[in-house]
This record gives sequence, structure tokens and C-alpha cells, in this order.
Amino acid sequence: MDQIDVITDKLQNISEELNDLAMLILSEAIANSERERPAMEKKVSQARRAVEKAIQHLSATSTD
Repeated sequence: MDQIDVITDKLQNISEELNDLAMLILSEAIANSERERPAMEKKVSQARRAVEKAIQHLSATSTD
């Protein structure tokens, strides 16, 4: 396994952790009867999307 694959695996784990965190934040908001999407969940989801984009870039690099 080369270094890019190792980093990609780490990023995939981070993406999953960020997704779990976003779901936790949403669950808490629902439990608290909040009507709006929490700002923190928006930030966490944005970070997850950025990590996913990095994974795509690295995956494209490893196939070149």
C-alpha cells in the first residue's frame, strides 16, 4: 500500500466520523424540538464534503 492509499484510508475514516457527528447533532436537535438545521451540523457536513473531495482528488491521482 503506497502513501496515497494510506492517506486516503485515513480520510475515509475521518469522513465517516464527521458523518456520525453530523447525525448526532441532528438527532440532538430533533430531541430538543429545534425547528432549524443546527449551524454546527452545517459546518460539520461542509467539512465532510471537503474531505470527500480530497479523497476523490487523491483517488484520481493514484490511477494516473
